[in-house]
Amino acid sequence: MERRILLPVLITLRGYAHMKKFLVLLALLPLFCSSAFAAAADFGVPILLYHRFGPTVADSMTITTPVFESHLKFLKENGYKVIPLRQLVDYYLKKGPAPAPKSVVIVADDAHKSVYTDMLPLVKQYRVPVTIFSYPSAVSNAKYAMTWEQLREVKATGLFDVQSHTYWHPNFKQEKKKLSAAEFDKLVTSQLGKAKAKLEKELGGPVDLLAWPFGIYDDDLLRRAAAAGYVATFTIEAHPAGPADAVMKLPRFLLNNSAQGNTFARIVGAEARPVVAKAAAAAGAKTK
Repeated sequence: MERRILLPVLITLRGYAHMKKFLVLLALLPLFCSSAFAAAADFGVPILLYHRFGPTVADSMTITTPVFESHLKFLKENGYKVIPLRQLVDYYLKKGPAPAPKSVVIVADDAHKSVYTDMLPLVKQYRVPVTIFSYPSAVSNAKYAMTWEQLREVKATGLFDVQSHTYWHPNFKQEKKKLSAAEFDKLVTSQLGKAKAKLEKELGGPVDLLAWPFGIYDDDLLRRAAAAGYVATFTIEAHPAGPADAVMKLPRFLLNNSAQGNTFARIVGAEARPVVAKAAAAAGAKTK
C-alpha cells in the first residue's frame, strides 16, 4: 500500500522538476532572443564613395585604377561581401534583414566617363554591385561625363544601379544665400523632381535614392526630398552606416588616393594587414 502511494508521488515530483526547468527556460527565452536580435542588428556597413579613376592622380577626387583594384582584391581576399546599396536601404525601410557581418557598399558619384572606361571592367571582373549617383544635366553633354548610351550599357550588366545626384549638382548652401525664398524653393523643387523624372525616363526603373551634392543638406532639404519621392538620401559623413543612422541621411566614406594599405583596412573595419599594400603594389600602384 505504501509503495502504491509513493510511486505516484515520486512521478509527480519528477514531473514537477521537469516542468520547473521548462518554465525557467521559457522565462529566459526572451533574453536569448533579444540578445540574438541585438547581435544581428549591431552592424556597421562602410559605404565607399568613389568619383573618378585613371592612371594618375589628376585631382583630389581621382583614385588611380590600380588602387581601386587593390580595394576590390582586399575585400575579396579578406572575406568581405559587397552588397547592393538597395539591400542596405531595405533594412532601414523594414523590408529586409540586417546586413551580414563584413558587408560593404560601393557607390560612385557624378557618372564620370572613367566609371565607364576604368571602373566597369573591374566591376565585371570582380562581380560587385555598384550604385552610380548621376546628375542628368551633364550626361551626354559635359565632356567629362558618361553618355546615356553608356549608362544604359552599364545598367544592362545587372551590376549597376543609377540614382539621383540632383539635376545639375548645385551647392544648396550658396544658392540659398543668393536667391530669394521663392526662387530657392523653385530651385529645390526643380533639382529633385527633374533629376528623378529624367533618369526614370532614360533608364527605366525607380529613382528614389539621392546623394546630396557636396554632402550639403538640412532638415528642410530632407523634408523636401521625402516629399519628392526619395526614400533614402546620402551624405559624406565618414562613418559606417549602422542601426542608429537615419535612412534620410546615411553616411558615406569619401575616398581619395590616400585610401591605401592600413588606411583602407581601417575604413572597412579590418585589422591592419599588409595584404592591402601588397595588392596595390601588385596592381602597379604606389603605396605609402
